[in-house]
This record gives sequence, C-alpha cells and structure tokens, in this order.
Amino acid sequence: MTIREVIDRVLAYHPQFPADYEGCDDFKCGYPEDECTGIVSALVPTVEVIRKAIELGANLLLVHEPTFYSTMDYPDWRAGFDNQVYEEKRELLDKHRITVWRDHDHMHAHKPDRIFTGVIHYLGWEDYRIENPADDFMAMSFCLPEMTVAELGNLLKEKIGLNGLRYIGRDTDVIRKVAIVGHLIPGSIGGDYTDERGVVQEYSNKVIHLMENGIEAIIPGEVIDWTVMSYIRDAVALGKTKAVFNIGHFNMEELGMKYAVKWLREVTEDKVPVTYVPSEDIYHFM
Repeated sequence: MTIREVIDRVLAYHPQFPADYEGCDDFKCGYPEDECTGIVSALVPTVEVIRKAIELGANLLLVHEPTFYSTMDYPDWRAGFDNQVYEEKRELLDKHRITVWRDHDHMHAHKPDRIFTGVIHYLGWEDYRIENPADDFMAMSFCLPEMTVAELGNLLKEKIGLNGLRYIGRDTDVIRKVAIVGHLIPGSIGGDYTDERGVVQEYSNKVIHLMENGIEAIIPGEVIDWTVMSYIRDAVALGKTKAVFNIGHFNMEELGMKYAVKWLREVTEDKVPVTYVPSEDIYHFM
C-alpha cells in the first residue's frame, strides 16, 4: 500500500470536504508514491518524533500541528530569511524519505470531534459528560467525582505526562464540575464583535458564562491573561470555588493523536504498522 493510498483511506474515513478546500491538511513533504513501511501518529512532527519514526522504520508521519513553524503551515520556509533549523529538519526528513501529512481540520470536523474524543477517553471521563445549557462550540462539561484542585492537577499531570502545571485556584477547594474549553485568545472561535443588541460577543465571555452557571474549573487550550484568567483570579480572591488548569494547547490535544492509532489501524486494515509517538511536554520548569 502506497502512502497516497493510506491517505486516500484516511480522507475517506473523515467527513467529506468540498473539492475546493484550501486549508492546512495536506502533504508537507515527502514521497507519496512510496510504499508505506509504517505510520507514526504524533501531535507535532518534532525532530525527536522524526528520529523515533526512523528508528521504527516508518516513513509516514500523520500529525495534527504544523511542521515548519508557520501559522499558515506552508510545506517550505517562506519568511524571506535563511532558517538553518528548517534546513536541517528538512534534510533529515528527505534523507530518510519520510512523508508528513497534516490531519487537522478533518479531525476536528467529526461529531464528536476526533481529537477531543481521544482526550476524554484517556482521561477516563466518558461517563461523566453532562449537558450544560450554557455550553457552546468547543466546550464540554463534566461532573466528576469530588476531588480537590490539587488532586485534579496531579491527575492531569499523570494522565497527560506533564513536566509541570500552571494553575489558578486554591489547592484544597473541592470541585466536581469541570469543562474542557477552546483557545482563550482574541478572535478565537467565531471572532470578537458587538452584536445588534450591543452585547459583546467573545469566546472568552462564553467561557465566563459557563463558570457563572456552575462550572467550577476549566481546562483551556491557548490562553492570554486579561480575560478568563483574570476573572478566575478575582473569583478566587472573592472566596469563590473556581480554578483553571493551563496545561497548554499541545498537551491538551496530545491524547487525540494517541487515540488516532485505533482508527488508523482500522482504515488500513492492519496492513502497515501504526505507532503513536508522544511529542511530550514542550516546556521544562525551573
């Protein structure tokens, strides 16, 4: 089975996109007509992940995040200056004839979302999902067994494999209602605008709405400090039981690529080896 045939099966598994789709999901480098010797599923095609793929004898990296350090995620370096790190990484990929396919938009198009299906699965939270009337796109609420803020933080570090954890909240506060939410950055998920009623529409306001309606702790993706983070800090100072666990964008979605091994084996009918390689926590803590 060629690499292109593998990707054709992957695309057949996913929700179908318009023929004129021009998003980020595509080949980022490589040799699609080569026979596939193995698939590595990873969140990010880091140099360490590439080296592991070489060790495994796999020549297809199926990844969720960008390869060459650009939001636009072009298959080459287009910033107008030389980038030695890019050159050496590209040389490593080419030397070992490794193909990189990005699978981002298609994974998130599933209902339920394939990335967050994996996150919930490996956290062991499937049976704790609750319907919250204030939930919106990219928010999933859970009613967990009672635990303290410190206990939930330690659980996240263990399950996700974190080197450390930034959080806001009192260690001893007991919480149950937790939501996994999207990126708390300007312009995310629907954009920021004032509607015809004069109401400011921001995704961060929707998350605050969740917390005003009973959610005690959130696990977000990317964050900035001046919206929800500041709300939670003030809420804690006022004696309220609120918390946030800032595990990081990549760490949050890592488990979705671990879960991808399951369906990749199904769509390839186990004709090629499929291995999950963790990208691991990007940060160390002093």
